[in-house]
Amino acid sequence: MSHITLPSPEFIPIVEVVAAVILQPDGRFLLAQRPKGKVYSGYWEFPGGKVEPGESLLYALERELWEELGIHVRYAQPWISRTFTYAHATVRLHFFRVVEWEGKLIPREMQAVSWQMPQEIAVSPILPANGPILQALLLPPLYAITPASEIGIESALQRIDLALQNGLRLLQIREKQMEKDKLREFAEKIIALAHLHQAKVLINSDAELARETGADGVHLTSAQLMEMSCRPDPEYGLCGASCHNAEELYAAELLRLDFVVLGPVQSTLSHPGLPPLGWRKFASIIRDYPLPVYALGGLSSEDLVIAQEMGAQGIAMMRGVA
Repeated sequence: MSHITLPSPEFIPIVEVVAAVILQPDGRFLLAQRPKGKVYSGYWEFPGGKVEPGESLLYALERELWEELGIHVRYAQPWISRTFTYAHATVRLHFFRVVEWEGKLIPREMQAVSWQMPQEIAVSPILPANGPILQALLLPPLYAITPASEIGIESALQRIDLALQNGLRLLQIREKQMEKDKLREFAEKIIALAHLHQAKVLINSDAELARETGADGVHLTSAQLMEMSCRPDPEYGLCGASCHNAEELYAAELLRLDFVVLGPVQSTLSHPGLPPLGWRKFASIIRDYPLPVYALGGLSSEDLVIAQEMGAQGIAMMRGVA
């Protein structure tokens, strides 16, 4: 009997693929259905395709969108990269957020296309590799951190209430110096305000308090992250973590967290002992990273554009939230 020797995993070739998350100002994004004759025909996916030899990722993205949809990319931001093994191949998907393009969008391969909202996907089935991307699309660009330790509880409540009215949708309660009883009362007030606006609240480091107060998840400290062998139970909801280096990012990836915060990007009063990463190192560390990353440290809303150009989901900040 003859034997077939399969290549060991480290020698299985990886197919490099670009994928476009084409976004409308109202949050809609485009999905395309794989045409007949292709692997996984009938499944929905983000437009894109294989990177040809010698192509940069951005050039491949521009070529694929012209060939498939007849549009020219004007502005695209690198985003998440994920490796996924199908029965027929292992692919590394490099996702870009395409926020500006020109030309009339025409399906040139006779494929069906559909604009979808992240909160309500109306087409199926969707290629398995795209599931985490759909979850990432639910995360907003701003992740606020409560400022009560600096400005007081009442002022913090007023500021957060105004921010929620102005569109804030994701918030972390991080008040390390607050007494437990006051923290619980403060958290309950913040959560009630946030839920009036369909915003989500995570509590820093205390999963039990998050569960007891009806928060939407927990945010792990970097120390907690490095001690864990599995992520908190799904009953705790969203799970994010603070990271400062590649080792901690890798730990978060292994735990399959929903997102991470990486910093400090710039000098900050809250972390005076940590040297800032700077934008170039920030971008280098998160290149090809599979989880959404918020940039943190000395940032304001004016830094959102550069953060997303560097590959970030958005920015996290305490000062300047209003």
